Amino acid sequence: MIRKAFFLGCMIPLKYPQIEAAVRLTMPRLDVELVDLEGFTCCPDPIFFKSVDQFAWLTVAARNLTVAESAGLDIATACSGCTTTLAEALHLLKTRPDLVKEVNSRLASIGRSFAGATNVRHLATILRDEVGLDRITAAVKTKIDGVKVAVHYGCHLLKPSEVAMVDDPDFPELQEKLVAAVGAEPVRYPHALKCCGKGCIDRTVPAAMAVEIVESAKAGGADALCLVCPSCFDSFELVQATGKVKKEKQLPVLSYFQLLGLAMGFSGEQLGFQFHRVPVPPGLGSVRGKR
Repeated sequence: MIRKAFFLGCMIPLKYPQIEAAVRLTMPRLDVELVDLEGFTCCPDPIFFKSVDQFAWLTVAARNLTVAESAGLDIATACSGCTTTLAEALHLLKTRPDLVKEVNSRLASIGRSFAGATNVRHLATILRDEVGLDRITAAVKTKIDGVKVAVHYGCHLLKPSEVAMVDDPDFPELQEKLVAAVGAEPVRYPHALKCCGKGCIDRTVPAAMAVEIVESAKAGGADALCLVCPSCFDSFELVQATGKVKKEKQLPVLSYFQLLGLAMGFSGEQLGFQFHRVPVPPGLGSVRGKR
């Protein structure tokens, strides 16, 4: 049994609980126990919060790390933003003793102290490195062979590469391997590694970036767009739901954990497809029969 402290962050439970549902349905099938700890807060946000007050950002992240330390558990996240905040904070504190001293002086007021005794990993990397691709394939109950899936990496899963250490940031394979493990066909397309635009403060640029990615994936022959970042999920859902992508060029957006859930035999309703802004075809995966 693989046992981790589950760091949900803000966006998944508050805006996209279907991602959380998919995680909680699928992980037990792979003998991954996700422990809910009291005391976790916002990670905090790795773009806006960090740019306003980096030391406050680091202190809040360090406090979250101490919650897992107190429980003697490593952290598993389902959000790329949370992963990069907590992993980068951990990296900074492990390489900068001066920062540890300053952060712990603040944490002392709430009876906490950072010791560096926990690790942080996105569930996607835990699936690859600790669960293993063969075990994922063995858990498949419903054939989804022939379903073409365009993966999107986003920014925070892979970068900064010296902190993330997940995959080659320019030629990643992690998500393609996870998609192939459940029987779907990964689709490569020209804009697979571009930013979804979520972090850009502009009225028009973020939407244009997201549109470009969706249309590129559709042109590549994809049946769905699959990702592991709720912020990217938000970008691609909203840009299509608001009509910025023509109907004929739209793609359903899935969290990888929802795709995994389909392959394990869970229904679209169990995986929250009814809450998607871009409809997921009822027969996606399930029409190809049982193994």
